Amino acid sequence: MRSKLSNILNDIISILLPRVCFGCNARLNRGEYHLCTVCRNQLPLTEYSFNVENAVDRIFFGRNTIKKANSFLFFIENGIVKSLIHHLKYRNQQQIGTMLGDWHGQIIKENNYLDKIDYIIPVPLHPKKMKKRGYNQVSMFGMRLAHHLDAEFLENALVKTANTKTQTKKGRIGRWQNNRALYILNDPLQLENKNILIVDDVITTGATMQICANTLQEAKGVTVYVTSMAVVPLT
Repeated sequence: MRSKLSNILNDIISILLPRVCFGCNARLNRGEYHLCTVCRNQLPLTEYSFNVENAVDRIFFGRNTIKKANSFLFFIENGIVKSLIHHLKYRNQQQIGTMLGDWHGQIIKENNYLDKIDYIIPVPLHPKKMKKRGYNQVSMFGMRLAHHLDAEFLENALVKTANTKTQTKKGRIGRWQNNRALYILNDPLQLENKNILIVDDVITTGATMQICANTLQEAKGVTVYVTSMAVVPLT
C-alpha cells in the first residue's frame, strides 16, 4: 500500500514538476534518471581502459610523472556530453557527477583495470571560484569513484594558488607556462608512497593534469594515474 502511494505521489510530482533529460530536454519517463533512454544509449563512451594504451595516454607521452590515463566519454562540440557538463558546472546539477562517477567506477572495478588506489584527488578550483560556484564540479564524480575503488577522496590535497581565466583557446605550451606554479600540496607527507588518481571534468591538451601530476611528485614515492569525465577527441 505504501509503495503504491509513493508511486502515485511521484506521478503527481512529475506532472507538476516534470523532470527533463539533460541531453535533449525531453520529458523523462518513470525509471529514467538524468538522461532519457535514447540519450543514454547515444553517449560516446571511449571504452579506454587502464591496461591498454589509449589516446589519453598518448597526450602524456614523454612525461614520466603519469603512469596511466584514461577518460570515460568523448567531449564533442554541441553533443550530449557538452550539455551534461554544462548543467553540472553552471546549473548546480551535481547529481550528474554522481551518475558519471558511479558508471565509470563500476566499469573500472568490474574489469580490475587499476592497481589499488589509495587516494582520489580532484583538480581544485581557486577559493574565489569555489566560493562563487559553491562546489567543485568534479567532487561528486571523484567521491563515487572512491566509493567503487575502495579509496579515500581527498578534496583539499591540492590547492590552487591563482585564479586564472579559462585557457581553452591557448596552445599547449602557453597553458603549461601559465599553469606551472598554480598548485601546491597541502600535506606532502600524507601522500608519500601512495597510488593517486587525479580526476577532472574534461581533458583537452592535458596541461592542467600534467601540472597537477608534477606537483604531486613533490611527495616521495607517489604513483599518479589520471582520469576524467570526458576528453576532447584528438584530431
